[in-house]
Amino acid sequence: MSQNDKAASRRDFLKLASVSAPAAAAAIAVPGAKAEAQAAAVDDGKMQDTAHTRAFYETARF
Repeated sequence: MSQNDKAASRRDFLKLASVSAPAAAAAIAVPGAKAEAQAAAVDDGKMQDTAHTRAFYETARF
C-alpha cells in the first residue's frame, strides 16, 4: 500500500508542478507600470532609412 501512496503523491506533485510553474512565470512577467506607446512611423511607401536597411544595401551587390 505504501507504493501506491508514493506513486499517487508523485502524480499529485507533477500535476501541481505543471500547473504552478506557468502561473508563476506569468505573475513575474506582468509588469507593474504600463509602457508608453512609441510614435507611429511615417508610411510614405518608401523603405525607412534604418541601420537594418543600410546593412541590407551594403551586403547586397547592386
